[in-house]
Amino acid sequence: MFSHITLGTNDIARAEKFYDAVMGALGHPVLFKALPNVISYGTGTGEKLFVLTPFDQKEARAGNGVHAAFKVESRATVDAFHAAALANGGSDEGAPGPAPALSRELLRRLRP
Repeated sequence: MFSHITLGTNDIARAEKFYDAVMGALGHPVLFKALPNVISYGTGTGEKLFVLTPFDQKEARAGNGVHAAFKVESRATVDAFHAAALANGGSDEGAPGPAPALSRELLRRLRP
């Protein structure tokens, strides 16, 4: 699915509620919680998500170019993840699904 992803938050309690729901929809349990600073979710094969407050104690901000993609087995799982995200305060830029225009643009920028 992935190796690891680290995401910063300014509100660990809100992040905990959100990620408990969306990672639960994917079937990825909490590995550990060291509140109020870090929560880790994972899989049986070692992939991990860390949600944490920034080490420098400055504001966590959404960064331009930050992207996380999860491998799943079915469209139903994608839909469950998306629904859990929206139901727990997430937002989107459109319905889940393939993004061929985005993929083409990414490939264009990666080519020399």
